[in-house]
Amino acid sequence: MPSIHITNTSQHEQEFEVHGWNDNHNITVKPRSTSTITSPSGQQKSGAIIALHDGHEGEQAEITFNGGNFEWYDISVIVGAGGNLTIEQVGKPGTRKGDPRFMQDLRKAYASADAHTKDSLKSCVHLNSRGLVSRIDAPKAYPALEAFVRTFAEGKLYIGVGAWQGNKGDPGDNAQSSGTPGGNVDLQLIYSDADSTPEIHDSLKLSVKPVSSTAGFPDSEVEQAPMGKALAHIAKTTPHPSPFVGDADNGASGITLSNKSGAECTYFFFNNYWNGNGTAGANFDHPSRSVNLRSHTSAFVSLPESFKGRVQRGKFIPATWAEFQLDAGNGSGAWGNISLEQGYDGPATIRGDSVEGGFSFDILNGAPGAAVTERAQDKVKVLASTMGNWLGGPNEAAIKWETEKVGQKLAYITGGSGTIVVNSKRKRLLVDFF
Repeated sequence: MPSIHITNTSQHEQEFEVHGWNDNHNITVKPRSTSTITSPSGQQKSGAIIALHDGHEGEQAEITFNGGNFEWYDISVIVGAGGNLTIEQVGKPGTRKGDPRFMQDLRKAYASADAHTKDSLKSCVHLNSRGLVSRIDAPKAYPALEAFVRTFAEGKLYIGVGAWQGNKGDPGDNAQSSGTPGGNVDLQLIYSDADSTPEIHDSLKLSVKPVSSTAGFPDSEVEQAPMGKALAHIAKTTPHPSPFVGDADNGASGITLSNKSGAECTYFFFNNYWNGNGTAGANFDHPSRSVNLRSHTSAFVSLPESFKGRVQRGKFIPATWAEFQLDAGNGSGAWGNISLEQGYDGPATIRGDSVEGGFSFDILNGAPGAAVTERAQDKVKVLASTMGNWLGGPNEAAIKWETEKVGQKLAYITGGSGTIVVNSKRKRLLVDFF
């Protein structure tokens, strides 16, 4: 009896529309978890599992169990897309179909497209508040969109209508719809989003235990064995406590923290010792909490409304600071900015309800030697503090370099005014470290 194991590697719940199994009832897979669908025994059965994005159909797995020597499946974006989906026979990664970096390539292609192309796609390509592609409509309904998607995804998944009713279709699509040897065996679907690393699809290997044939969706009895340094364990049980996968998000105050760097990082939150009229007593040695995030993952961090301080990568300075308070006390909500006054160890951005501050490009490479220092505690090369404190006074070379490369508008360099300060009346901010 073949089963379909659906793994959601993202940091958010993901709903899937189901056709052909589970009485056609949808399923929601929790973050970093696996759910299992058991196929009816001894029956030829065809169906589809479709990812939903804000209620819109997206990428889908089309599957047919037929009891013969072949199994038929593919990954299709013909009705839309908003995430990455792959499918393979359990234990046989060489049977994979689908594209683990579809959304990343889509965003890159759209960002580099000319004005004419973007204009032709404006009715079927949807952007989020940051101007990034969040989903697309059905390529089969928009010839311009189908042609655009083929520029970066041809041969990786099913894009158009293919061979059908006398239409020869696209060779790449036809190849996707071919059968896979092996008969009726378990299938593994892996879902990720645009903030995931594509390698996460390669880091998982199923070790299947017997699953009862109860109706609907039984509790998962599937474990994910690690390959490399990606996910240590994914199951129906509580997510592994480290790295951090997020606090419960009930709409209260806090920040959504994203690690967009290429390495796993620990982030420390420092609440100020005191706060006055435009002044504050910075806390350098007693963080209130820390969270550990894998590369290219995000998580919600719940903080009290009284929090006024910063978050930084690591515990030590010099370092880039994301400074914020969650409740200004006058009904205006949260405020925040990016500061280089205590040094620079990588770019960062901060966003409120609409405005973004900070920057996402590196400024360490090429910096003059006089602006660079080695952080004493971990021997990491950083840009020196523009304030100095007990570190030897303001570093004039760092001030000049940061003013030239970043400017006072994007981040505080030496205090003063003119820096973007973001606001959120909802008392929630988004902070990205690169």
